[in-house]
Amino acid sequence: MTVRRPSLPKIGPKPGSRLGIAKARALAPLLLLPLAGCDWIVMNPAGDVAVQQRDLILISTGLMLLIIIPVMILIVLFAWKYRKSAEAPDYDPDWDHSTSLELMIWSAPLLIIICLGAVTWTSTHLLDPYRPIERIHATQAVDEKVKTLEVQVVALDWKWLFIYPDLGIATVNELAAPVGVPIRFKLTSSSVMNSFYVPALAGQIYAMPGMQTMLHAVANRPGNYEGFSANYSGHGFSGMRFRFHALDAGGFDRWVKDVKAGGGALDRTEYMALEKPSEKVPPRRFATVDGELFNAIVNLCARPGQRCMNELMMVDAAGGAGKESAHDLQGLRHDGAALAPFALKIPAGTAPAKPAAHATPTGHAGHAAQAAPAGHAGHTGHGMDARTADKPMPAKPMAAKPAMAPAKPHAAHDPHAGMTHHAMPAPTQTGSPEPARIR
Repeated sequence: MTVRRPSLPKIGPKPGSRLGIAKARALAPLLLLPLAGCDWIVMNPAGDVAVQQRDLILISTGLMLLIIIPVMILIVLFAWKYRKSAEAPDYDPDWDHSTSLELMIWSAPLLIIICLGAVTWTSTHLLDPYRPIERIHATQAVDEKVKTLEVQVVALDWKWLFIYPDLGIATVNELAAPVGVPIRFKLTSSSVMNSFYVPALAGQIYAMPGMQTMLHAVANRPGNYEGFSANYSGHGFSGMRFRFHALDAGGFDRWVKDVKAGGGALDRTEYMALEKPSEKVPPRRFATVDGELFNAIVNLCARPGQRCMNELMMVDAAGGAGKESAHDLQGLRHDGAALAPFALKIPAGTAPAKPAAHATPTGHAGHAAQAAPAGHAGHTGHGMDARTADKPMPAKPMAAKPAMAPAKPHAAHDPHAGMTHHAMPAPTQTGSPEPARIR
């Protein structure tokens, strides 16, 4: 009996599909045409700090490729050489060790790790954002006569505020700086943490409320570059972008004149209106600005009537403002709302019990000293006036007690006979202390 095997489907492209594959291969280069006009700004920056960061990326990638490329090549080579049909004469299935190969396998990665560690350590210090700029580019150092341009940056919801304290101007969503001049950015935020990033200029740096961070940079060539927020900060995050204009000296002077000619003043009232959340805000300019506005924003006291954080920290560092400060609540809320006064509450069972003598009415407290017998002058403090009850009394040395003190006949009727009497002066009407008697 003859058994027929079922026919298996043929694997491979259909005859009609080969033409489609050929067309796809011919059109593949056309798909890359949209990328021909792309400017990889991270790989082609306009600032020296960004250039050094790009070089760090290239050096690190090159060092890692020293291992990756040989490994990939050896994988293909070994798979081809020791395939089954090749029948290589040096094929040894029982091989398990080679000292020279082990040294090569472990020494090469170790050397690369050492090089990466050295590059990382040096670049971490040289590219520290808090470190002032020391060079304009690789062949030009910073001229000591050139003054650093300071820009105070505030991350708002959802826009950027730039204050030029030395020029007395401010802008919103527009940043400009002269080419070849070091820039010192001081950054903070009004609400949530954000991230300031101009890829053409330098790396990103965080901006946080109640804190100040710093970034140093320099522009090497003129241009109009993009800046944006690199940290999600809410609903309007995607539109939190601005333009950075790197201008020559004359162009930057004209830009400053245009800002001052535009008018507008950025004071506390205007800032509170600007601080309100808004999206896709067009660039704005202010000809004048409050010189203490940025410090007030950092210390969370830009709102009129708020108390500054640095002021409260100084009070705490000095030991506090006493019990009275528990009721001084004005200006402590960041949102401007008033805090309701509150009383200090002592948990039950923690307060010491008061002596029964404190139940004496205040109006009769002054007569307690006179009504007490002379022998009980040490106890008159319990009937002291409420105004002086908490004040320490002047201490006086106690007289030595006689070794054999004769007992008085009426000692059995004295309720204080078994009590030890301290030599505390009893207040009199004239204010002169009367020495206590020792029983």
